[in-house]
Amino acid sequence: MKELISLFENIFGDACGTKIFFSPGRVNLIGEHVDYNGGYVFPCALSLGSYGVARKRSDDALNFYSENLKSFKRCSVNDLKYEKDHDFANYLKGVIFELKKSGFKIGGMDILLYGNLPNAAGLSSSASIELLTSIICRDLFSCDIDMLDLVKLSQKAENEFVGVNCGIMDQFAVGMGKKDNAMLLDCTNIKCQYIPIILNGYSLMITNTNKKRELSDSKYNERRSECEEALKCLNKKLNIKNLAQITPEEFEEYKYLINDPTVLKRATHVIYEIERTILAAQKLKNNDIEAFGKLMIDSHNSLRDLYEVTGIELDTLVKEALKIHGVLGSRMTGAGFGGCTISIVKDESIDEFKSEIEKNYADKIGYPPSFYKASIGDGAKKLNAEKDQ
Repeated sequence: MKELISLFENIFGDACGTKIFFSPGRVNLIGEHVDYNGGYVFPCALSLGSYGVARKRSDDALNFYSENLKSFKRCSVNDLKYEKDHDFANYLKGVIFELKKSGFKIGGMDILLYGNLPNAAGLSSSASIELLTSIICRDLFSCDIDMLDLVKLSQKAENEFVGVNCGIMDQFAVGMGKKDNAMLLDCTNIKCQYIPIILNGYSLMITNTNKKRELSDSKYNERRSECEEALKCLNKKLNIKNLAQITPEEFEEYKYLINDPTVLKRATHVIYEIERTILAAQKLKNNDIEAFGKLMIDSHNSLRDLYEVTGIELDTLVKEALKIHGVLGSRMTGAGFGGCTISIVKDESIDEFKSEIEKNYADKIGYPPSFYKASIGDGAKKLNAEKDQ
């Protein structure tokens, strides 16, 4: 915290009136690309994330500084619009825009951001920044709004202001995380069951491809559009609001309605991934981590073959991980096209896991991956009281 305050003073001259906040990243254990189809996901918040040092201003200026990007962006709280060259600042602006639209009085602020999430790794740095902004505004301007509504508002900011048609999972996991627990989240009704993570001599290992994730907005929205097309086809005979409302048995009966083979593959992944996620959470709840690991592998294979969002980097990490004795399961996590894998690794196998994968991945891809032992933390929160004037 002293380092963050010192950084703020270097940028803004003094740190009077500042408060410090933290918002985690997230990793999804299983249930990928189903949140926007109303299905079940199984994420957890990480101890890594985004820190914010913030204070109110007496005018309407918004000053945002990213220590990671060494980038300073300025605008007015009365002139909030998406600007491509404002990159990270658009996420903050989007949340402030939505809060104002909801009737909250938000004034000027100075905000310094620092994150220790790996860059562009698919661990929800955007949702982390959105919820960070949400809790900063709620605290500084005494907004009467609960965390779940901040989660929904942050998702709306990304959908409508930034223009990425994401589901609810990322913002929910970041805002509602609970230490040492994963969340079985029903994305249709936003109901969540917390399930303790008890791995009994195993650890969750995140491996970063170190490839900048290439999932453009158009690719993400393309997958979502394909799912909407599948729903439209199925509704020639059914009456469902999303793909999560059809069972695998019903899908097998009615999938003939989907003529496009690509659309059929997308729907098949979604239907069976939802079933895998419910089963996987139950297996973990019953401490059957071997069965959980097998379902992780099935999930990755489906994302590779049916949803087609993996790529050589993620596939190589999973393939090499599964060669290591003591690895129960491994899969891509996040949106795909780069980013990270999540693996369940026996504690005494972690050194071998890192050394073997690093060597074999670098030999094939041309550069090494990075490794993080996942520590599961709480959701977005304020860290300290106001600094004395």
